Amino acid sequence: MKYAAAIVLAALIPATHAFAYDEKDVIDYRGHIMKSLDAQAAALGMIVSTQIPADNLIAHLDAIALTAQQSLKSFEQKVPGGESKPLVWEQWKDFSERMNTFAAKTAELAQTARTKGQDAVVADMVSALACKSCHDIYRNKK
Repeated sequence: MKYAAAIVLAALIPATHAFAYDEKDVIDYRGHIMKSLDAQAAALGMIVSTQIPADNLIAHLDAIALTAQQSLKSFEQKVPGGESKPLVWEQWKDFSERMNTFAAKTAELAQTARTKGQDAVVADMVSALACKSCHDIYRNKK
């Protein structure tokens, strides 16, 4: 019985990779990921401006780093639309480098906050969260 379940599972795995995704779903998913980044950045802004306590600063930095990695993955399928300009795929090398740098910088900030304290990262958060520089190039204006 145990082997039968493994055989069924193994048979399903290739089918999941061959599944053709609906373009609207890809665009919606990408939008959800980007909204998650926006929400996490807004929470960090509230912490930096002392509107709320800094208790969760590291958790928000971790969430941004992870979501930045997911974000890049969500753009791998060339599905123009939503707020993304076609330039994302035309200049994929630059776009992906920016997203990888963004993920690495926020992960580094979270690690620095863990080892040196939260105050050690506040000044560097603005440069690490340079979302606008990418949006100016790759995002359609709202």
